[in-house]
Amino acid sequence: MRYRTRVTAPAAALLGTAAAVTLAPSARAEGVGGAGRSGNSEPPGTPGGDSLGDPVYPVLGNTGYRVSAYLLDLTYRAAAKLVDASVTITAYATQNLSRFSLDSLGLDIHGVTVGDRPAAFEQGTEKLVITPPSTVENGARLVVRVDYTADPRKLQAPHNGWVPTPDGFAVAGQPDLARTVFPCNDHPSDKADFTFRITAPDGLTAVASGSRVSTTSAGGVTTSTYHSRDPIATEMVQLTVGDYEVVERQGPGGLRLRDVVPTARARALEPALSLTPGQLAWVETRLGGFPFETYGILPANTDDENAFDFTGLETQTLTIYKPNYLLQEEKAIGSHMIHELVHSWFGDLVSPATWADLWLNEGHADYYGLLYRDERGWPDSQGLTTMEDRMKMVYARGDQWRRDSGPVAAPTANTLFDSQRYAGGVLVLYALWTLVGEDVFNRIERTFLERHRNAAASTKDYIAVASDVSGQDLSGFLGDWLYGTKTPRMPGHPDWTVTPPDTSVTKRGNAQRTPKDRASATL
Repeated sequence: MRYRTRVTAPAAALLGTAAAVTLAPSARAEGVGGAGRSGNSEPPGTPGGDSLGDPVYPVLGNTGYRVSAYLLDLTYRAAAKLVDASVTITAYATQNLSRFSLDSLGLDIHGVTVGDRPAAFEQGTEKLVITPPSTVENGARLVVRVDYTADPRKLQAPHNGWVPTPDGFAVAGQPDLARTVFPCNDHPSDKADFTFRITAPDGLTAVASGSRVSTTSAGGVTTSTYHSRDPIATEMVQLTVGDYEVVERQGPGGLRLRDVVPTARARALEPALSLTPGQLAWVETRLGGFPFETYGILPANTDDENAFDFTGLETQTLTIYKPNYLLQEEKAIGSHMIHELVHSWFGDLVSPATWADLWLNEGHADYYGLLYRDERGWPDSQGLTTMEDRMKMVYARGDQWRRDSGPVAAPTANTLFDSQRYAGGVLVLYALWTLVGEDVFNRIERTFLERHRNAAASTKDYIAVASDVSGQDLSGFLGDWLYGTKTPRMPGHPDWTVTPPDTSVTKRGNAQRTPKDRASATL
């Protein structure tokens, strides 16, 4: 990988001069990583790593620090359809750090500062490598600011975290695309606090994850500031600008609901949006109270089928959808709306520790979405109306899916969003439910969510909770279901059979990756 090396001036200086600032090798910035040190010596440092070792996306994430907070400051230039932005990252070093990297892809980086001092940076294909003016000591506070410009239309779906619309943009960073929106430590295991400041021309509405804390207008533009009460994984951030109106309503227990709706479509979309309070009440009886300060739906203001490659995505506190999907009757959309809503618990509140743990997100979301449909007797895409019938069908396909897509908890990048992570994950949960019974299963679910609240959890963590709550060692049982190459026997259903796999089917290559939610059993 070849890098282009630049040294940048502080942001204020960039406004008035293009002159380069050169740092000698011994140049030091007092206060980097906290209070300045006296004397001329500094501790020896080593570079941070440029991977967290994720088994599915090894390029993602970085070591040497942990992020505690992001401040994203964006200005949308409507005429040029560009975004001028800065991200200020507060982190803490986990080693004596001489150099570190951020995930960054497709962004035009203008400048970097560390501790308010200019820092050298090297922009590679997928990493922004930063050399601070002096070693950052282990445990010290690290404040990094990156100034950049983004073109929401530069990259194409499914390789773009921006969702361009005729009047602005939204974002959809899952699984590996937040780095196309802002430089970050782009891995769900490093969740952080987020504040968003978005400036847009008057007449357009800007909304982000969390709650609005201030709005100011001057000179034909309006700046809206949002803050999330709870930490967010980078992939679950939402930022949107467009011709929207914000429709507020009340949810269970007085929860504030706010939908961000294209102005011209508001009336047509209201029947779907008005379903949310009842859906929330249904989910809360199973998983506990809604975990965040607000919830809502964002039907992105675009009819372009290629703008993003999914039906809905659970960006935290504001789920993004293709708007035309929500124009259907309730029995066609209710199950998938529950799927996306359940992600607020499984996926947002508790993030996957690695992308191999995605089944925890998608299996649970499909499980409750199918249960919601089952209770109402709505037929699914296969014409089936009961959970048992659907699971019997999935069970028959088990060995084929294990051959084509790998075990449930062992995906690759190109099989990550296959049916195995969705209905295959449901089948694992159904087997567990059948084994331990309704009451114990429900306690496993709630205990898992509470134990790993606002954090990331692995498949191993789920197995541990299931064993603790059930009072029996379930590592062998769940291990076979999650990692086995053959489908285990289904408890309570000795008559269920698995169809032998068709070995003549050619496995897909990387270019044939399944779009994010096309495999969901709730569609």
